[in-house]
Amino acid sequence: MQNFISVNDVVGINALVDQALKCKANPFSAKELGSGKRMGLLFFNPSLRTRISTQVAATNLGMEAIVFNVDKEGWALEFEEGTVMNGTTVEHIKDAAPVMGQYFDILCIRTFPALKNKEADYAETVINQFIKYAGVPIVSLESATLHPLQSLADMITIKEIMNQHPLVEGNQRKIVLTWAPHVKALPQCVANSFAQWVGAWGEAEFVITHPKGYELDDRFTKNATILYNQDEALKNADFVYVKNWSAVHDYGKINTDDHEWMLTNKKLSVTNSAKIMHCLPVRRNVELSDEVLDSENSLVTRQAGNRVWAAQAVLSEILKTI
Repeated sequence: MQNFISVNDVVGINALVDQALKCKANPFSAKELGSGKRMGLLFFNPSLRTRISTQVAATNLGMEAIVFNVDKEGWALEFEEGTVMNGTTVEHIKDAAPVMGQYFDILCIRTFPALKNKEADYAETVINQFIKYAGVPIVSLESATLHPLQSLADMITIKEIMNQHPLVEGNQRKIVLTWAPHVKALPQCVANSFAQWVGAWGEAEFVITHPKGYELDDRFTKNATILYNQDEALKNADFVYVKNWSAVHDYGKINTDDHEWMLTNKKLSVTNSAKIMHCLPVRRNVELSDEVLDSENSLVTRQAGNRVWAAQAVLSEILKTI
């Protein structure tokens, strides 16, 4: 693995999940793998689980991790090629990234979309410019369109539950990704990424449900069934992933704040006692009711814990190549 930007960088999802579960069972088994290696975590936006889990993973592998909050502590960076820098930006990525590449063996980048211009956001300029100029492996800690470490942690969580409760041979799990209301416009990153990973995995029936006007970019959802009726989508679900996202075609807009889409125990009564997932942070009693979040079927804490093992598996694979 040279970079980790999306599921397309993964040779086999099940193999990577198995590697993560081995890390979870024995966190320090590869302590020497990262010895003498240094990882830089560059944050253009704030983080809690992503930052801490990746630092813990690096420590487990014997790496030194250095965090730099670019948005608060660094110069304003320019990413456009051929620009005349007579505005607010101070340093070009062509100059900054190669220096970062000399300081670090692996660079981890977190950046969010502006949600103003879809073409600009979906071009993934920040991540791609680091890949182009840094000269070292790049790991996405969330980008404008995807959140691959979160999705890997999601797959680890699903596989853990499946391993604990195997199905009769020939049967198939049903996974539902459902839109939820929110008080502000959020990116499509987590939803895009989860859809991409589950679709590439291909070992479950996959349904996405949302109000009309919230269709995700079909490059990520091509292997999913799309339903606009949440109650119908939830029938016989084994896993329900709850996430808000803003409109893609009416880009970045909130087209509805229909609170009827908030998940409750009543709505879950048609599922197969479904396990509930959310990437956190979560707006309680807006996206999800307390009764669901605090229930025995909630996996949100386990998901967050598995972020360490997702990062550790990815870093392990990259360290083997450098």
